[in-house]
Amino acid sequence: MSSEPILIERRDGAAVITLNRPDRMNALARDILLALRAARADIVADPSVRAIVLTAQGDRAFCAGADLKERQGMSMDDVRGQLSLYRSELGWLDRSPIPVVAAINGVAFGGGLELALLCDLRVAVESAKLGLPETTLGIIPGAGGTQRLPRVVGEAKAKELILLGSRLTAAEAYAIGLVNRVTPSGVDVLEDTLEWIRPIRDGAPIAQGAALAAIDASYEMPLAHGLELERVFYDECLRSQDRVEALRAFAAKEKPQFRGK
Repeated sequence: MSSEPILIERRDGAAVITLNRPDRMNALARDILLALRAARADIVADPSVRAIVLTAQGDRAFCAGADLKERQGMSMDDVRGQLSLYRSELGWLDRSPIPVVAAINGVAFGGGLELALLCDLRVAVESAKLGLPETTLGIIPGAGGTQRLPRVVGEAKAKELILLGSRLTAAEAYAIGLVNRVTPSGVDVLEDTLEWIRPIRDGAPIAQGAALAAIDASYEMPLAHGLELERVFYDECLRSQDRVEALRAFAAKEKPQFRGK
């Protein structure tokens, strides 16, 4: 098995990023954070990539959170610096114009769930467990969990999960909208995810990127401003060759061939 902290492969329109520290439950050590940042330039600049799938090696853990072995020798300032790396090295996943999907193959606790919350969509294997247990350890979710979880599941449910340090099954996470799909036991979660997102992989990337940007902006500005921004993004799609191709294919009763132009 490769000793690289992450593995990257292309799969029919998708860039699959795999955390590669199964012996440490794919914990977010510094080398993984830096490797994830380094992966950005190659992936985002590749016009053949229509989706990014983030998963992990093994069947125990997607990511168990912070690497506690690494943390043992850290001062308080070191820990603060590590938290800053979460934003600087992982923030591109949250802002990606390409849809990002987490294929959660095992436990996703603490920083592991926060990593999944950076993604636009989440698929979890039936046996997965998810949660933000930081308050039971005398801290709070410090890598975006207090901000992103309420936007996904609502304020009251987020407060409940964080204050109680709850650990959810995949089915419970699906019921509250924390994950979008549950992969049945015995089915490979990565293969299931790739098949499920085929409409994204075959879709119109300009429209998808515009939709993501408009939705994300809705959390940051008044409704009137958001609606105006939506109009701007719509006009970008209106001028694209992909829109013309969609109309042609509809008239011809064919599947459109989107090229991101």
